[in-house]
Amino acid sequence: MLILDRYFIREVFKFLGIILVTVISIFLAVEFFEKIDDFIEAGVSMQRAAVYFLLRIPFVLVLLFPMAIFLSSLIALGLMNKRNELLALRSGGVSMIFFLRSLLSLGLLFSLMHFTISEILVPISSGKANQMYTREVDKKEALASKEKNIWIKGNRRISHIKYYNPSTQTISGITIYYFDEKFSLIRQIDAASATFKNGKWVFRHILEQSLSPETGEYNTAFHEQWDGTLEIFPEDVEEVSKKSEEMNVLELWEYTDTVDKEGYDATRYRVDLHAKMALPFVSIILCVLALGIGVKRKYRDNLFSVIAMGIGVAFLYWILNSFCLSLGYGGVLPPIVAAWVANCVFACASVAALANPE
Repeated sequence: MLILDRYFIREVFKFLGIILVTVISIFLAVEFFEKIDDFIEAGVSMQRAAVYFLLRIPFVLVLLFPMAIFLSSLIALGLMNKRNELLALRSGGVSMIFFLRSLLSLGLLFSLMHFTISEILVPISSGKANQMYTREVDKKEALASKEKNIWIKGNRRISHIKYYNPSTQTISGITIYYFDEKFSLIRQIDAASATFKNGKWVFRHILEQSLSPETGEYNTAFHEQWDGTLEIFPEDVEEVSKKSEEMNVLELWEYTDTVDKEGYDATRYRVDLHAKMALPFVSIILCVLALGIGVKRKYRDNLFSVIAMGIGVAFLYWILNSFCLSLGYGGVLPPIVAAWVANCVFACASVAALANPE
């Protein structure tokens, strides 16, 4: 490795560390003040609260990593431009190819790091953090299995849900067991689906079995529709359902395939699957874009403009990506298009910036 390579990489890593520490600290501070009241009201100790916030760091890191890489590369190049180091290197015969090679290598390294963190650390830490908040703060005894089955325990009632679609607030394949004081089953309701409307669940295609106190046998009744007074809400189900962030790519692939085979709508999970595969490549794209912006001579004397532009570009990417993912969730765009369109747009912008380096 050349001395110039080591110098440039050291500068990028230095600013990357500063940016990540700063942004993660701000995020944790905001989330701390937003949720600390919930921890105090639930009687959770500060040590357990600290564990929760620490478990949130890998998820935040994955979200912020591409933007931090972009800004650190942009600042390193901007400072070299401001100090006329780029001009001196060009005069010495160092071409743009050198910086492109270095940034592509860094982008590939950062993409591998990003993918490793999102595949190994995030599913474990996010799962534990969500479970801790559900059980210790919300005080909800619930378990969502990897096979997408959701069990929710209530007051002498256990609800089993096969699948929940947050887009339509619909649950499918629901069974509700009611028990008496001796924990004997006195009633069971099986419904094909239920939709939350006007503050209550509307069940469809119901089979109801009730224990008769006189005969000791179960009476069976069929209903086409039933407005139930189920003591759970969509946010309760969504909170304990298996989330995409708690699964790696392989698990999410298998989960999506299982949901599809059982006839449920897996659009949301399919979009998240493609998004998981698309996000690591953002690091490579933004590193190239940073080169196209950072070497421009018109920004040589105004580093603040370079940093402000970098922040603006980062926000623009997240706005575009979030908008496209929302269209994917709603079925307007195919999942693969929704996940990759922002990458394609910014890849074209990177090529255009490199084609006009002045």
